[in-house]
Amino acid sequence: MSALTNKDIPGKIWESLSDKKIFFGHQSVGFNIIDGIKDLMAYATPEYNLNIIELSAPEPLSAPGFYHARVGSNVDPISKIDDFARQMDAGIGNTADIAFFKFCFVDIRSQTDIKKVFQHYTQTMERLKEKYPQTKFIHFTVPLSTTVTSWKTKVKTLIGKKDIWEYDDNIRKNQFNNMIRDYYSGKEPVFDIAKFESLYLSGRRSFFKVNGQEYFDLAPEYTYDDGHLNERGRKWVAEHLLIFLSGLN
Repeated sequence: MSALTNKDIPGKIWESLSDKKIFFGHQSVGFNIIDGIKDLMAYATPEYNLNIIELSAPEPLSAPGFYHARVGSNVDPISKIDDFARQMDAGIGNTADIAFFKFCFVDIRSQTDIKKVFQHYTQTMERLKEKYPQTKFIHFTVPLSTTVTSWKTKVKTLIGKKDIWEYDDNIRKNQFNNMIRDYYSGKEPVFDIAKFESLYLSGRRSFFKVNGQEYFDLAPEYTYDDGHLNERGRKWVAEHLLIFLSGLN
């Protein structure tokens, strides 16, 4: 599976989004994605460019554009859920055509109570969906990080050791992502960022195995520090996000 090349993104994709009011809540990886959209816009004809607007405070969205803002604090997924809801209730929810936020790769770690986070997420999103029926809410899987495999890690794997700390964070992310997919797929829109982060341009997936179970991780060619997206990674994810958004009914 490969994305379109930058210069081949059809004008109809840009056109379908140019009259929408879209809100995206995020932290640092979100800024990487915004930069990726800007990279792609350099190849679009001017009449199709998205109006990208960063909000310093929530407000009703008065004109078409790709609005974005920081939500919550890193390492605290509950704060991101609550802050997204707060911003929806502060005027964005009544005026957005499409709204979504994403967690960061540091939000879901080995010690995270993913059942608690998932329950709070689903309850909050259900409330928002009922309160703002005209807004289409999108769900995201959690971004991944790369997996550092040292010789010690390989030995632990060979001897069947169950607790391998080098893998624990990504294992927890995979578990949470499966919960998102199982709950929403086929029912509500899900942008599977974890899928694209682990998918090489060749179509091969980046993964590791623990006790015979496969878990996906971030392909090293998409990052400069094991979690944030480099130029290739940000354009790759941004392309798929734009294509996904343009296909929403």
